[in-house]
Amino acid sequence: MQPIEAEGLRIDQVVESFGPTYPPEMLLPELRAELLDEHRDWLEPHFLDRVSGLLGMSFHSFVIRTESHTILVDGCVGDAKERPAFPAWHQQRTPYLERLRLCGVAPEDIDYVFCTHLHPDHVGWNTRLEGGHWVPTFPNAEYLFARDEWEHWSAYAVADSDPEAIYPPPVREVMRACYRDSVSPVVAAGQSRLVEDGHELAAGIWIESAPGHTPGNAVLNLELPSFRAVLSGDVVHHPLQIVDPTLSSAFCFDAPLARTTRSSFLEAHREKGSLVLPAHFPGPTAIVLDDSQRGFRFRGED
Repeated sequence: MQPIEAEGLRIDQVVESFGPTYPPEMLLPELRAELLDEHRDWLEPHFLDRVSGLLGMSFHSFVIRTESHTILVDGCVGDAKERPAFPAWHQQRTPYLERLRLCGVAPEDIDYVFCTHLHPDHVGWNTRLEGGHWVPTFPNAEYLFARDEWEHWSAYAVADSDPEAIYPPPVREVMRACYRDSVSPVVAAGQSRLVEDGHELAAGIWIESAPGHTPGNAVLNLELPSFRAVLSGDVVHHPLQIVDPTLSSAFCFDAPLARTTRSSFLEAHREKGSLVLPAHFPGPTAIVLDDSQRGFRFRGED
């Protein structure tokens, strides 16, 4: 994604990894083969790999710079994390921090880290391994967690059992490990802050609750006099969910609520003409919702 500049604000994308990732039926269990075939002409090769048949996805952060603050949104998977249930994420090594610096931002420059939710692929770079201990990667940052999100996962991480069977056992352990190595150390360091729906980070930049994918899932709105954008996290994982908003992902905590949230989100931002920045769309990433066959166009696309 090319940097976005408007009204003294700049948004950069920092990519950790991208490429063919999940079989369609794994990520979107209710996806009909007919729908995939109907849209294959524009899905390939960008969003659907024609050789492997896997959905193309990106794992990235966004960095927002205003005249007074530098904000990092979503921390990807992270390095050296124990994620055996997800081999591609297990003990991975990436040049993420080097890519951050290429944007002109050092870890020390970050004022706020906002996690749209606390899944492993959104919090990994919250911490880094130093001397055998997990420490905050961004030493001067205040880490913002939606209160409902933090309360759910902090309780889940220490529970003796999983009576609601939210996740199968291997994934359950990943979620608990994720909290221990990527969230708890930030809290212990005194760098976390629990925020409510509507919390404003800076003038025109505010958090909005968008539950369903997780209990406290949220998005980040940017509303300036002549510029409107939204960082949508996992409200939408893949463009097929724009074509059919009823398709919830396999990782949604409450699939019916996620459907309702997604439909309302898409309707609202289509009407507003917002620039939408999803958490997993490969580059060029930034889209504007419209009434075309695929339901969107890329930023700058006629």
